[in-house]
Amino acid sequence: MQRIQQEGPISFRDFMEMALYYPGLGYYSSFPDKIGADGDFYTSANLSDAFGVMIARQIEEMWQKSERKPFKIVEYGAGTGLLCQDILDYLKNNSPTFYDILSYCIIEKSSGMRKREKKLLNEKVSWYNSIQEIEEINGCILSNELIDNFSVHRVVMEDQLMEVFVDFAGGFIEVLKPANKELVDYFASLDIELPRGFRTEVNLQAHSWIQEIAKSLNSGYVITIDYGAISSELYEKYRSSGTLLCYYKHHKNDNPYQFIGEQDITSHVNFSALINWGNKSGLNYCGMTNQASFLLSLGIKEYQEKRLLNTNANVSKAIEEANINYRLLMDMGLKFKVLIQEKNVPKFPLMGLRNLTYEFSSKAV
Repeated sequence: MQRIQQEGPISFRDFMEMALYYPGLGYYSSFPDKIGADGDFYTSANLSDAFGVMIARQIEEMWQKSERKPFKIVEYGAGTGLLCQDILDYLKNNSPTFYDILSYCIIEKSSGMRKREKKLLNEKVSWYNSIQEIEEINGCILSNELIDNFSVHRVVMEDQLMEVFVDFAGGFIEVLKPANKELVDYFASLDIELPRGFRTEVNLQAHSWIQEIAKSLNSGYVITIDYGAISSELYEKYRSSGTLLCYYKHHKNDNPYQFIGEQDITSHVNFSALINWGNKSGLNYCGMTNQASFLLSLGIKEYQEKRLLNTNANVSKAIEEANINYRLLMDMGLKFKVLIQEKNVPKFPLMGLRNLTYEFSSKAV
């Protein structure tokens, strides 16, 4: 509010950035326990270690097909650290040769989350503020539910494309200003013509993010897991109000102007844009599927069934595992997408992409 009073209306992108990341007051910089039962949302890694095991299997295959050379896993925003722990535990117990030459790098800007991660992870892991600090990346760059939390511009199509700005007059109000060239060019590059009255989001930070990754990766893969869609789905008529959602104590709402600094704010990822920008930056498209198909292709059902048999689980435990399996495969698994891109590696079909739910060329997304 103080900034608006001093400078006038600010872009929604700047408002969201402050609400999420303002030092000491933003959602991600103030509350340490945002993920899990006491937080505002779950990630797949919170539900079962099987999620991390399946990702570890895919990364292991990538290493095997890359001449078994020293390998770096770079994870953006490791959250609680559970995904990293599950990946490393699996590789340590099932692929010791790989584990010995592996290094795990976490890019974590939040001091609170970094402190939490360090309590859990005490082997093979090092922390960085940015990918530029990591030398000679030959391996896999991984993100899970990262891009949906990048601050976004909100736009509305009227006689021309308009951008949403935030003002204050007894409360937060929205005002519209003509969109700048970068926002207009975003839609032109994807051959998207918004109908009049259509409101949506533009994640320009994802553009700089994928360019940064492409520049830093010498050889290897990029695995991006998030909820979102390709352009042909994202701009359907039923999404004419946009995809912005807020999460407060495991309840969803669409009002970003309440619980400021206390609720998460997210929007759907445009995977078409990631593929398009990746291609232009030197990252080749490998494939994209939903999370359920990805996990099934890597053997999650067989893994969980085998574990239940080996532990002689009782009936209640079996039911609990079945419920977790359902959430991973159906509830979250159908909403989340897995995009894999590569750079300077041999071409071969990846195990996790055996059953593609999106079959298109990179030029047709």
